[in-house]
Amino acid sequence: MTDNTIEFLLNDELTTLKDFDPNLTILQYLRQQADLTGTKEGCASGDCGACTVVVASVEDGQLNYQSVNSCIGFVGSLHGKQLISVEHLKQQGQLHPVQQALVDCHGSQCGFCTPGFVMSSFALHQHHPSPSKDEVLEALAGNLCRCTGYRSIVEAAMQSTEHLPADSFSQNQANTLAKLINITTARHIKPDADCHFFAPDTTEELAQHLLAHPDAKILAGGTDLALSVTQNLAQIDKLIYIGNVKELSRISQDENQWSIGAAASYQQFTPLLAAHYPELGQMIERIGSTQIRNVGTIGGNIGNASPIGDMPPALIALDAKVTLQKGEVKRQISLADYFKDYKVTDLAPSEFIHSVQVPKPLPHSQLKVYKISKRIDDDISAVLAVIHIQIENNRVEHISIAFGGMAAIPKHAYACEAAMRHQVFNQATIDQAKQALLQDFSPMSDVRASKEYRMKVAQNLLQKCFIELQQRTIETRVTHYA
Repeated sequence: MTDNTIEFLLNDELTTLKDFDPNLTILQYLRQQADLTGTKEGCASGDCGACTVVVASVEDGQLNYQSVNSCIGFVGSLHGKQLISVEHLKQQGQLHPVQQALVDCHGSQCGFCTPGFVMSSFALHQHHPSPSKDEVLEALAGNLCRCTGYRSIVEAAMQSTEHLPADSFSQNQANTLAKLINITTARHIKPDADCHFFAPDTTEELAQHLLAHPDAKILAGGTDLALSVTQNLAQIDKLIYIGNVKELSRISQDENQWSIGAAASYQQFTPLLAAHYPELGQMIERIGSTQIRNVGTIGGNIGNASPIGDMPPALIALDAKVTLQKGEVKRQISLADYFKDYKVTDLAPSEFIHSVQVPKPLPHSQLKVYKISKRIDDDISAVLAVIHIQIENNRVEHISIAFGGMAAIPKHAYACEAAMRHQVFNQATIDQAKQALLQDFSPMSDVRASKEYRMKVAQNLLQKCFIELQQRTIETRVTHYA
């Protein structure tokens, strides 16, 4: 294999791509080059699920099957993986059980969305042969249907495959693993002098390449970056894919904190954070769809510097830090100091996000997370409020509050915090905190909400937090005395 080549399995066939455009999406490759047109283009933004495919990668010596949106995935990210399209599920003339279930349950009408539902159901059944209704709803939440209705589709996805004969994917797993392990790691994919795709193995290679190409764009999940190509028709001349850098996907811990690599996906780190911060886990479940969370990363959500990104306010309220690296030099700063202005950060040229340090819970502290959006799932926040509070003897001993959607950057509500810190936790303190928010923020009006609405909602969320914590205190006392 030459140094301008990637290799992957297209269904079961070893495939080599050479001198391709780094901006080529998986969907474009399937439909325009591989002539596999079962995968559909609906929104080209990762919202409708019509383009869903399954990508299998090697993790701890096993195949991990994940549904992904092919419309916002770049083909270079497939190196060393297996791409499974809907055409491959039917083998030896027989429909796969998840396909047959859709037929039996009358789960298709016009059929445009059907391949995406099939692939989401297939990925689900690889992990849960007899899924619960909640697991089915979660797996299918990123797929939209305009005509059939969801009852029959959900019924089809719930049909168990647990006691059916092993499908061809299970039977061929050892062979597939061997093929993927034998694919050596790509280095530099360079179609021409001005446009290239680089896939480093290590942080050292990544750091050196960024020093040589400070204008290169870093690609992890691509769930935000790809939109500039699919929606705005931009041409990204230099892409650096970090999905092969194992150090950047690593999660470790010490006595006081967890360190989460910048390339760790939501699906990787969510169980850990949800176990200790349950409301944060519930909020993450509302970030995009399963397809998005399978590839979206913590570093990407921070790095795109969106004022309405959902993770930064939560991490800021937890006083998280971020480790940055340039060349061989690393530095650590508070995440609150990373954001400077709209889409402006403290990141220097050739510097990249290495990892995020998240403190473990304080004794007797609580994290309250409130996401306000027009839809419950898979929607952008109008306002996101995160309140990290520690109350002792009805006094606020620790308070850290951050908002998204209230300013050009996600940020602390410093005046609001000051109004509550070391004060009695009562209605008078909350009323002062509400007024203090007027010093912290001057929201803007846009298509999601007016500035007046945003401020009123932010104040009301403080009130909501107070009511919920007071109610919890009462319930605790009743339980204690019972």
